[in-house]
Amino acid sequence: MKHYRLLLTAIYFLALGLNLNAQITQTLRGTVLDKVSQTPIPGAVIQLLSSNPANTSLSDGDGKFKLSDVAVGKHTLKVTYLGYKEVLLQNLTLNAGKELVLNVQMEEDITAMEEVEITAKVEKNKPLNEMSAVSTRAFSVEETQKFAAAVNDPGRMATSFAGVVSAGDGGNNISIRGNSPNGLLWRMEGVDIPNPSHFSSVGTSGGGISILSAQLLNNSDFSTGAFASEYGNALSGVFDLKLRRGNDQKREYTFQLGLLGLDVSTEGPFKKGYGGSYLINYRYSTLNLLGKIGVPLGDAITNFQDLSFNVFLPTKKLGNFSAFGFGGLSYQINSAKKDSSTWAEDDFYRMSSRFHSNTGAVGLTNTKLFNNQSYLKTVLLFAGTQNGNVISELQTDLKSYTKLLQEGYDQSKVTLSSTYTKKLNARSSIRCGGIVNQLNYHLSRKDAFDTTVLRTRIDVKGQTETVQGFFQWNYKFNQKLTTNLGLHYLQLLLNNSWSVEPRASVKYALKPKYSVFAGYGLHSQVQPIGVYFAETTLTDGTKIRPNKNLDLSKAHHFVIGQDWNITDYSHLKTELYYQHLFNVPISSNKASTYSILNAIDGFYTNPLVNNGLGKNYGLELTYERFLHKNLYYLVSASLYDSKYQAANGKWYNTQFNTNFALTITMGKEWQLSEKRKNRIIGFNFKSVYVGGYRNTPIDLGASKASGETVLVEEKAFENKNPDYFRLDIRVSLKRNYKHLTSTLALDIQNSTNHQNIGGQYFNVNSGTIKYWYQTPLIPILSYRLEF
Repeated sequence: MKHYRLLLTAIYFLALGLNLNAQITQTLRGTVLDKVSQTPIPGAVIQLLSSNPANTSLSDGDGKFKLSDVAVGKHTLKVTYLGYKEVLLQNLTLNAGKELVLNVQMEEDITAMEEVEITAKVEKNKPLNEMSAVSTRAFSVEETQKFAAAVNDPGRMATSFAGVVSAGDGGNNISIRGNSPNGLLWRMEGVDIPNPSHFSSVGTSGGGISILSAQLLNNSDFSTGAFASEYGNALSGVFDLKLRRGNDQKREYTFQLGLLGLDVSTEGPFKKGYGGSYLINYRYSTLNLLGKIGVPLGDAITNFQDLSFNVFLPTKKLGNFSAFGFGGLSYQINSAKKDSSTWAEDDFYRMSSRFHSNTGAVGLTNTKLFNNQSYLKTVLLFAGTQNGNVISELQTDLKSYTKLLQEGYDQSKVTLSSTYTKKLNARSSIRCGGIVNQLNYHLSRKDAFDTTVLRTRIDVKGQTETVQGFFQWNYKFNQKLTTNLGLHYLQLLLNNSWSVEPRASVKYALKPKYSVFAGYGLHSQVQPIGVYFAETTLTDGTKIRPNKNLDLSKAHHFVIGQDWNITDYSHLKTELYYQHLFNVPISSNKASTYSILNAIDGFYTNPLVNNGLGKNYGLELTYERFLHKNLYYLVSASLYDSKYQAANGKWYNTQFNTNFALTITMGKEWQLSEKRKNRIIGFNFKSVYVGGYRNTPIDLGASKASGETVLVEEKAFENKNPDYFRLDIRVSLKRNYKHLTSTLALDIQNSTNHQNIGGQYFNVNSGTIKYWYQTPLIPILSYRLEF
C-alpha cells in the first residue's frame, strides 16, 4: 500500500510539471451493434463531427472502431450505416485519464428497401430496452456522478425524475407514484438481484447508500409503471442495471478519497489481443468523519465497505461469458449514555444497539449469438442477505441491560434465468424466457416491546421456490406506429399463489418530433418472505401461522402520454396514469387500519388477509434540456393522489401521499480561460419541493395513561407534515493532464440547512409529543484521480 501511495504521488506531481497549454489527447473507440439482435455491424461509418477536419473511421468485421489522438473535451459522434437509422451521440466527455469506450446500438429502418441513407436522431433518454415504450427512461452513469448530492447512487439520482420522491433523507428509499418503496425491483445483467444498499433493513428495497459503484455501471433503464413483460414481482418500478466492461486494451485506474471514505478501482485486459477484460472496485467508508467536522449525525459508530466486479471472457465457439458480482458489509453500533439525567430527555439515550446489514451476489452469464439474428442469454446467480439487530436498555444501576429486541434474518437464493431474443425482420422481434428462484431463509425475531420478557414473533428455517415465465412481441407497422404485446407468469410454490399478467403498449408519431403513447399492465408481487411465517398464539397455547396462504399483491397500471422533442437537445413529456391495487394484505382486525401499502421495511407479524385495495392516479410533466453548450436542466413536476382501503371499508391517505412534487435539477460547466481550457469548473444544483409525508395523530391522553404511544387509528394518516424543501449543491474543478484527470468536488446536501420535519413521537418521560427532523446540512468533499 505504501508503494502504491508513492506511485500516485509521483504521477500527480509529474503531471503538475507538464505544459498545460499543449493539446492533450486520448482515444475514443467502441463497438457498433444491431440494437435487437446484438450482432456486430461491420462497415459502419463513424464520424467525429467535433474535430476539424472530421475524424472518420469504419467499423471492422467485429463491429469495432477506434479514433486515436482525439483532443480531450466534449465531442459529437455520428454513426451511419445503409438501412439503419443514424445515431448521433452528442456531448460525449473525453477525459485524459481514461479512454472512452462506447457501445453504439443501431436500429434498422423498416422503410430502407431502396439504397438511401435514413437519418433520424436518437433520443438521449430513449429506453435501452426497445420493448419498454411507456413510463421508462434511460439514465447515464454521468448523471449519477454529476447530479448534486446523488453521491453515485441510482436511487438518490432518480429523485430528479417525475413521480419519484425520497422516502427520507437518511437513505435511498424511493416512493414511485405514491407506492410503497417495497414495490421496486432491482435487476442486474438481466436477472433479479437483492436490494443493493448498505444499512438496508429486512423487507425493504433501499437503505443508507448504494453498494454499487458508478465505476461498474453502464447506461441503464428506470421504469415507473406499466413495465415490459420481462419484468415481474414488482408493483411500482424497475431499475434495470447494465454493467460496464473493463478496458480490454490497456490498464486504467481510479482513486478517490473523501469524507465518505476511500474508493479504488482497476480495469484492464487479461492479455493483448484476447478481448477479455476485468473491472474491480473496492470502497471503504466511515461516516464518523462527518461527525468529526461537526455534522450532527449522532454518536453511533457507522462503517461500511463493498467490493464489486465484472469480468468479461469471450470465446470463439461457446459465446461470451462474464462473471459479475457485488458484496457489501455495513454496521452501526450505538452505546447507551451512562448519565441517567439524559434519559429524561429521551429514552433513546439509555438504549444500546448493534445493527448489521450484509448483502452479496455473484453471477455467471453466457451470451450466445446465432446466425439467424438471435441470441440466448443465460444467467446463474447466487445471492444472499444478512440483517440483524439487538437493542438493550441500560438499567438504573448503569451496569446491567435488559434485552428488548433480538432479530436475525438470513436469506439466500439461487436463480437460473434464460432469455431468448430473435429479430424476425426489420419490423418485428420477439423475446421470451423463464426464471426459477430457489429461496432459502432462516428468520428469527424476539422482542419485549409489549411484554416484560422476550416473545418469539418469527422463528422459521426452510426453503421455497418461485417460477416466472414471459413472452413479448415488438412490431412496427410503419415508421410512425410501434406496438408491444406480452404476457408474464409468476408463481410462489410455498402456497401455490400465482398470477397471469397481460402487458401491452402502443406508440404513434403524429409528427417527426411529436408522439403519443399508451400502456397497460397487470403486475403482481410476492409478500416479504417473513410475513408468511408470522406466529400467533391461540388462547389454548397453540401456535399458528395465519399468513402462510396469503396471495400475491396485484395492480392494474394504465398510462397515456405524449412526448414532444422541441429541439435536438430538449423535450417536453407528460404522462397521465391510474393504478388500481387489489389483493393487498391488510389486518384481519376490523379495528385496525394497517395495510402493507404503508410499509417501508420489516415483517408484519399480526394476521393479514388479502382484502385490501389501493389507488394511485396523477399527472406528471418533464421538461428536459440535455447537455448542450455545457448547460443541462431537468424540471419534473407531479400532481397525484394515493389512497388505500382498510379492513373497516373506509378509504385513507397512504403514508406516501404527498400530493405534489417539484424538482429542478440543473448544471453548467465553464472553461477557466482559453489558455487554461483543460481546467473546467462545474456547478450543479437540485431543488426539491414536495408535500409532506402523512402520519397518524397521536392520542396524547391515552398515551400518557398507558405510558406508550397510542395512535388515533380511525384517523390513519390524516395529518400531513409541513411541505418539504431542500437545495443540494455540487461544485467541482476538473483538470486534464497528460494521461491523468483529477476532479475536486464538494457536494452539499441541504445547503440551506432547512429543518424538514420527519415525523412525531410521544416522549414518555416528558409526557409530550415531539418532532424529529431529517438530515441537516451535510458537506461531502472528494478528490478523484483517473489515470
